Amino acid sequence: MMGVSCADPSLLEGLAWLSCYLMTGKHMAFYLSFLTVLILLAITAPVAIIFGLLGAVGSRARLLPVRLLGRGYISVVRGVPDIVFFLFVPIALDQGFEYLRHRIMCPEVLEPVRQGNDFVVCTIAKLPLNSDPQWLHEIYGFALAVLSFAIVFGAFAGNTFRGAFEAVPRNQLETAEAYGMSRLQVFWRVLLPQMWIYALPGLSNLWMILIKVTPLLFLLGVEDIVYWARELGSAKTSAFSFPHPDWRLWYFLVLLLFYLGLTKISEIVFARLMARYNMGQATLGGSRQLGQVGR
Repeated sequence: MMGVSCADPSLLEGLAWLSCYLMTGKHMAFYLSFLTVLILLAITAPVAIIFGLLGAVGSRARLLPVRLLGRGYISVVRGVPDIVFFLFVPIALDQGFEYLRHRIMCPEVLEPVRQGNDFVVCTIAKLPLNSDPQWLHEIYGFALAVLSFAIVFGAFAGNTFRGAFEAVPRNQLETAEAYGMSRLQVFWRVLLPQMWIYALPGLSNLWMILIKVTPLLFLLGVEDIVYWARELGSAKTSAFSFPHPDWRLWYFLVLLLFYLGLTKISEIVFARLMARYNMGQATLGGSRQLGQVGR
């Protein structure tokens, strides 16, 4: 409400109290956390696709070491429970980065970094530095989370891509080779464009799963929407400026509506992508569309 002073919440009632309550600093962080989830999805999806393509191409390579590496990445990561992987990978990545910095920046230190249960590196090798501002710590944690999500979902995407590559009719590739195209040209001009129509159904499922696992950011120390919903919704005593009973049900209801809306929008987008890529293709979906046009 315009013109309402929120300096003393104890003097407020009704809508005035509620409007001031919803405009507190923590609620602003809660609203921004929705943007955090969207940014995570926007960055993770293309990075995971890149990992997936590399894994799928590697699994089909002629060189045995490359083929084993691609197949190993896809098989191993898919075989580890997601929550275990999400808890392990950020720690492993963080320690790996710090270890490399320690060896490069502190070569005079001869003591091992692994000392019992402790992982000890020189001060200047830490990521981020203790003197760095808080926002840099948060960005670094978010980057580790994005990389972890991308590695996990890249393996699942890689398995989808591998099946999609195999689904492209062989006669199209042979025709391209007969016209004198090199293997690289066949891949970029024929195989890769044709592959997407077979990969889209699997990728749409992976996208939906990725949306559903974004609350795992809470486990990685990122202050996401789940963190703030639990923090703001829990009962607050008179020691707080805006005391209230347990309102977690209502906050999580907001999260439910947010995720349902996001999945519905995603369904519409993927349906349009499928319709676009199916048109004119030698697939069941493309044949159905051509039949409808012919009518």
